[in-house]
Amino acid sequence: MTDSAQREGREEESRRGPGHWAKQVFLRLGVLPLFLIGALVIFTWLSENFLTQRNLLNVVRQSSYLVLVSVGQMFALLTGGFDLSVGTIVAVTSVVGALAMAALHAALPEATFLVITLGCLAGIAAGGLIGAINGLGVALFRVSPFMMTLGMASVGFGIALFLTGGVPVYGMPFAFSDAFGFGSLLGIPSPVFVAILLIVFLYFLVSRTATGRYFYAVGANIQAAELSGVPSRRILFLAYLFCGLIAAIAGMLLTARLETGEANIGSSLALESIAACVIAGVSLRGGVGRLENVVLGALFIGLLSNGMNLAQIQSYLQTVVVGVLLIVAVIADQYRLRLMAADRA
Repeated sequence: MTDSAQREGREEESRRGPGHWAKQVFLRLGVLPLFLIGALVIFTWLSENFLTQRNLLNVVRQSSYLVLVSVGQMFALLTGGFDLSVGTIVAVTSVVGALAMAALHAALPEATFLVITLGCLAGIAAGGLIGAINGLGVALFRVSPFMMTLGMASVGFGIALFLTGGVPVYGMPFAFSDAFGFGSLLGIPSPVFVAILLIVFLYFLVSRTATGRYFYAVGANIQAAELSGVPSRRILFLAYLFCGLIAAIAGMLLTARLETGEANIGSSLALESIAACVIAGVSLRGGVGRLENVVLGALFIGLLSNGMNLAQIQSYLQTVVVGVLLIVAVIADQYRLRLMAADRA
């Protein structure tokens, strides 16, 4: 056998070996499998209650809000940007929706369905408006996503504080919390059920429509996408509009869970949603990411928070852990992009 044939044989063997499969999993999913396995092993060892059915169901329920915000954040990341205002959108949605619902409930105490419907629409419209403004700034005026969303985060938080004076908003119908905060449908908690419906719709949008493919094209190379006829400005606008609307839906669900409208909720959602996306393999450079992986990434963040609570780790240290994991995930993302480029070459 010649040296060339032996070398080809060794290369073929390495491609079929465990290292090859580990590499393929890493290229497809990033560091998410490693993080998930590590969390399951560590927290199962630290707490006997961690892997119980009741606790895991609680993790899924509590994570549904972050799942929604994270899949919205994915659209911004796919286009090469990000949205730092998602926490503010949740807060503004909560405040506006609760104020509208409380005022309508006082005026129309018998029209519960109408009150809940109009209140939710008002809150979601307020959150969607912030997303639309972000989209206009990024798409039309070419403002940096960092500056645009950071500025709107400050504006929205100020508006929420102005509307409430820092005081929680009460007076919503009890049926709102009973249905969307603590209720269930077909045995599935309401927030989880809403999240599943939205995820199915967004999966179809991303994977089965031309518009979904355009998000990837714009993030991969906006100049090439424009030369190919992709309406890049419309896609950029839609990315931030979708991000705002989905975060607003999460805001109303969280308001139902808390039974109050509050201006200070969602402060950590920007960091956590970006962390969930990056851990799930969504590239910060744009053009790379899968919706189902983002859902798993958000569930991992919820699992991590739950495990640290059971292990009685202080909340201040929990933010340190999330930040460290985000840094590790970004480093891994850079390495993964280099491996993908090398494979293409």
